[in-house]
Amino acid sequence: MVAKIGRGKSLFGALSYNMDKVKNNTATVLAGQKIIESPDGSFTPQQIANSFQVHLAANRKTEKPVVHISLNPDLDDKVSDNDYKRLANDYMEKMGYGQQPFVVFKHNDIERSHIHIVTVCVDEEGRKISDAFEKRRSMAACRELERHYNLQSAVEKKQNQTNPIFKQVNCKTGDTKSQMAAVIRYLPKYYQYTTLGTYNALLSLFNITAEEVKGQYNGTARQGIVYFALNEKGEKTSNPFKASLFGKSAGYEQMQLHFNKSTMQLQNSPNRIKLKTTIEKAILATNNENEFKENLKSLGINTVVRRTADNRIYGITFIDHQSRSVWNGSQLAKDLSAGVFNEWWNNGSKPKIDLQTPISEILATNTNQSITQNKTSENQTNPSLSNAASAMSDIFGGLLPQTAGEDYEEDEFARQMKKRSRGRKR
Repeated sequence: MVAKIGRGKSLFGALSYNMDKVKNNTATVLAGQKIIESPDGSFTPQQIANSFQVHLAANRKTEKPVVHISLNPDLDDKVSDNDYKRLANDYMEKMGYGQQPFVVFKHNDIERSHIHIVTVCVDEEGRKISDAFEKRRSMAACRELERHYNLQSAVEKKQNQTNPIFKQVNCKTGDTKSQMAAVIRYLPKYYQYTTLGTYNALLSLFNITAEEVKGQYNGTARQGIVYFALNEKGEKTSNPFKASLFGKSAGYEQMQLHFNKSTMQLQNSPNRIKLKTTIEKAILATNNENEFKENLKSLGINTVVRRTADNRIYGITFIDHQSRSVWNGSQLAKDLSAGVFNEWWNNGSKPKIDLQTPISEILATNTNQSITQNKTSENQTNPSLSNAASAMSDIFGGLLPQTAGEDYEEDEFARQMKKRSRGRKR
């Protein structure tokens, strides 16, 4: 179980975040301590807010008296509502909030259910409840509660997890924005790509596409990016999502910086020679498109082909998950451009490949690749490919950490709380 603790000034913001989910039927008010109830045992937003007023009015000098906590069991844990209530009470007692008013919300907006607790860190006399060594005490409380309630140990699971689980965005399961957010936020940190086309080739592995939009605002030209979820056929199945919903790195300016940085990094990358040679060997060893793709897939390389309506190939991209780099065929060599593959797969003219790369150069590249892989393995950050094939582009399904374990909206809300607090200080 993982606990996240946030602090802020606005009780309204913390309650609104949770009550909005209640209104959308993705959360419920599970329990409350010292919270005013209706005769039928239900809680209204006004009653919940009023329950904290005595403490907030008595507050002497605590700058951020509102505490917002989330308790997140593992995806494999099955926790009943009664257990969640007891879990919340026990955690609050261990953290020094046992006598405080607090309200517990159960969230079902992602695949992994979890609870949020809203409370205040000042007592009835306005004195602050100590937060000394809070993170350490919280971790100790989580480990103890894991044992008591027979939950998965977050520490042990992190130590044993060498290969994260990955999956594609699936609009049918709901929670589309959170699924997309986990992908879009993840990719720039680990993959190198130099154009919107290569970025979209990588996004297509997750059933997502990005489009550039241009317009005028107050006479000034503006550019931006919007994202769509795709189905198995590559068709748009969602409304557009603005890049700002997914963080700064998803926007146009940061994307251009990433393109430029990747261009510099890939320009003299030894991985280019290794990948080029691997693709050329795959051409020699196969007879058609499916065999070619399967050959590279077995080596951790996805092939994304772009075609016109009349089936002409106008683009081909190779995604090398060993080096975490994305290349258009023409970036690797002239004989690996889209036109060459169009002549082979549409017109039956297989390219003639002459492996001219010196053996010493290939061996040096293999050595560098091996060193890179060993370092990645030591740091446990290299994702493995899943075995689930995608109907689109004949690619592996996942490169993305398990989205069910991540609550994107919660993370965004926590950032907003911190941002508001910093703004007031200035």
